[in-house]
Amino acid sequence: MHAIGVDIGGTKIAVGVVDEDGRIVAKTRRKTQPEDAASIDVAIADAVAELASDHEFSAIGLAAAGFVSSDRERVLFAPNIAWREYPLAQRVRDAIGRDDLTVVVENDANAAGWAEFAFGPAREASSVIMLTIGTGLGAAIISDGKLVRGSEGFAAELGHLRVVPGGHPCGCGLKGCWEQYASGSALVREAKRAAHERPVRAAGLLRLVGGELENITGPDVTKIAEDGDDLGIELLTELGRWIGEGAASLSAALDPEMYVIGGGVVAAGDMILEPARTAYREHLPAAGHRTIAPIVAASMGNDAGIVGAAELARLDLDGNRIGAGDARA
Repeated sequence: MHAIGVDIGGTKIAVGVVDEDGRIVAKTRRKTQPEDAASIDVAIADAVAELASDHEFSAIGLAAAGFVSSDRERVLFAPNIAWREYPLAQRVRDAIGRDDLTVVVENDANAAGWAEFAFGPAREASSVIMLTIGTGLGAAIISDGKLVRGSEGFAAELGHLRVVPGGHPCGCGLKGCWEQYASGSALVREAKRAAHERPVRAAGLLRLVGGELENITGPDVTKIAEDGDDLGIELLTELGRWIGEGAASLSAALDPEMYVIGGGVVAAGDMILEPARTAYREHLPAAGHRTIAPIVAASMGNDAGIVGAAELARLDLDGNRIGAGDARA
C-alpha cells in the first residue's frame, strides 16, 4: 500500500505518493506562507486531494523543520514557520476531513536520514549518522536499526553542539554551535568575509556575482572551486574540515558504522567529502585501533524528506512505532 510523504519548507511543500520500495510514483507542490500556519494545513490537504484522485494511500507522514513532540502529533517550535505547540497532525486530519487517518509528524532531518537508511547508501548498515548540511546542520541518528529520538523527541540536534565557546551567534540563542561552522550559511559567511578582506584573491568570486558581496551563494563557491579557483577550494576544504572534525567527536559517543552527508553542499562532492574524511581520520579517538567509518554522499537528494516521512508513517500504521525496530527486519 502506498503512503504519502510531505516535506514542509518555509515557502513551499513537496508532496509525494511513495511505494513500499521507496519510489515516488506521483508528486506535486504547493506554495505556503510561513507566517500563516493554517494556510500550510490547507495546502497539504489540497495537495493530498490532488494525489488521492489517482492513488490510494494508507497513511501520511509530515516532515517538519522543527522540534517535534515525542507522540509525533505536534510541532513544539519551528524557527522559520509560525508553529508553537502546534497540533499539526490533527490540523491536517481536520483539513482533509478524515479523523481516522494515520498522520505522523517527524523532524525533517530524521525523515531524510530514515530514507537514506531504508533505501539509500546506508541500507546495509545498522548504525548510521546522517548530517544534512543546508542553511543549518540537521542530523539523524540511527542506532541498531532504530531512530534515536530521545525522551522528548529532541535528540539528534547535533548542529547545536557547541564547538567554539563564545563563537559565532546561532539562531538557537547560543554561541559557537557546530552549524555555525559546518553549514551552507557558514560557507556563505566566510566567502563574503574573504571577498571583503581579500578582494584580489576573491576576484573570481566577485566577478561571478557582479561585484556584489550580498549576492554570493554556496553554489557560487562550488562553481569557482570546480573551475580551479584557489579561494573556492580553500573555502570548501575548510567546510569539509569542520564536518570531519565534528564527526570524529561524534564517533567517540555514538560509534556509527557510517556517516551519510546530505543537503545542498553535497553538490560539491569530493571537494568537501575528501577534506571531511581526512579530518575525521586525523581527529578520531583511538585511530589505528578501530574501523574508520566511511563518509558517503546521500543519494536521494531533495526527495529524501518525502520518502522518509512516508515510510515512517507506513511503519506506524503497521504497528512498528518509530524507533521500535529496523524497517528492514
